[in-house]
Amino acid sequence: MAKKELQVSAIENGTVIDHIPAAKLFDVINVLGIASMENAMTYGTNLKSSKLGKKAIIKIWDKFLEDNEVNKLALVAPTAKINIIRDYEVVDVPERVEGIVKCMNPKCITNHEKVRTKFRVVNDSPIVLKCHYCEKLTDQEHMEMN
Repeated sequence: MAKKELQVSAIENGTVIDHIPAAKLFDVINVLGIASMENAMTYGTNLKSSKLGKKAIIKIWDKFLEDNEVNKLALVAPTAKINIIRDYEVVDVPERVEGIVKCMNPKCITNHEKVRTKFRVVNDSPIVLKCHYCEKLTDQEHMEMN
């Protein structure tokens, strides 16, 4: 069995943005303003990916993305996966997600009034969310960012 190695070094605390299409790396850097951050960071591009062929990855030490940054990332690189790292370990998907994803139900109150979306994570691989208000399920493939 071949030994699996990280192609970019591990970080203790921060954010890893993985599965970025290689051609979108600099779009992600620009839209998130990464070039002007003072945090230590690494990025790699043209790395092997079974899903994308070639992918890019960004690791930012001691930085956790804000909701608006996650939304920007979703627009530029929807296949990107965000991992929050604490003590060198990936933090599990939260049990609840608020204000980031739009409810798929056109009749949901969140789509007609100024009500912050709230979801319970009912499955984390692949992600499936259940709306707090209308109980509609939204899978990862159909998620739209607010």
